[in-house]
Formats: sequence, C-alpha cells, structure tokens
Amino acid sequence: MDPVRFHHKNIFTAGSGLSQTGKVLIMLHGRGATAESIISFASHLHVKDFALLAPQAANNTWYPYSFLVPPAQNEPWLSSALTLINEILEDLNKQGIGREHIYFFGFSQGASLVLEFIARNAGRYGGVTAFTGGLIGDKIYSENYSGDFDGTPIFIGTSDPDPHVPVERVKATTQILRSMHAAVTEKIYPHMGHTINQDEIDMANKLVYDPQH
Repeated sequence: MDPVRFHHKNIFTAGSGLSQTGKVLIMLHGRGATAESIISFASHLHVKDFALLAPQAANNTWYPYSFLVPPAQNEPWLSSALTLINEILEDLNKQGIGREHIYFFGFSQGASLVLEFIARNAGRYGGVTAFTGGLIGDKIYSENYSGDFDGTPIFIGTSDPDPHVPVERVKATTQILRSMHAAVTEKIYPHMGHTINQDEIDMANKLVYDPQH
C-alpha cells in the first residue's frame, strides 16, 4: 500500500479565506474524532482572523496503535499522515504563505502527530498547541529530529496521570523541542483526565495565538 495515498486530502475549512489573512491554523483531531469536531473547537481560540484547515483521517484514526509502539507497527498510516501534513504546507507555500504564518493545533493522537511532524520538520512556525501528546515511538528517536525552531512558541498541556500519554514522554518531548530552540511552555495538570481544561485554552491563547506572535 502506498503510504502517500492512505490518508487522502479530505480537508475541512473554516474561518477567514486564505486571500484575506496571512495566518493559517492546521488542526488535527484525535483518535475516533473528526475534522469537523476539531475545527469547531476553534471557537475557543483567538483565531478569528485565521484560515482554518482540518484534514480528516482515514477511518477517523491517524494510525492504528498506541503512539508508544515501535513506529514500524503504525506503518503505513504514520508515514501517510506525516506526508499529508507536508503536502498541506507545500500547498500553502505555493500560495505565498510561509511557515512563520502557519500554526498547529492538536489533541491526543492529533497532538502527537503535530509534535512528531514539527520535530521532523523544524523551522520558525507561527505557533503550536499540543493538548495531551508526545513524540511518537517506543522510545525517542532523536536521529529523526533536526533543524531550528528559532523561538517558535509551543504550548504542551497534559494530565498526570493520563491513560494514554505518560508524563515522562511529555517531558522528554519538551526537552527535545527546547534543544531545537523552541520556546516551549509545558503545563501538567494533576488528575485532569484525558480532556482539555479552560486553563489550557487560556494558556494557548496567551502564548500561541496572541496577535503579538
């Protein structure tokens, strides 16, 4: 199976048109969720002047197994998902929108996919929000990550404990991103559960989507 074609470009859009704004927010949904559900969450974010793009995963999942298994077990889905995001960025670049105007948002499986993509493709992005996620693999494959975030603001929030995402992986992810010169704010919420709380939303708006960025 060709991994490039596993997840098709089924992309939901909302917000401002690309011709009206220089900012784009790419939103990645969690396992079992939909592009429509994640794009509706944008109403909680300070992104009224952003174009919103939310790709839909095949069968509502970006990859079939836990993000903590060896990456090969999640192939070809994982490579397909990463390729899809890269194609979206290439399309935006062709329309004159550079990385510094591209933002990311992801929850759970979508958050892990966001973090994995940016770590493999580091650069100065507009900003990144990852609610409950971490770099993908049975261990941290640091050889896959290179480049310089040049101060890209990143907010990572998670629960301690979380049933799917160990806090240790979140902390290791933060260390990797900071070593690549990202401005990472990590916040761990005791016994929050696998959800999103208001403080996370407030932190994301303040650190990532505020107009000063």
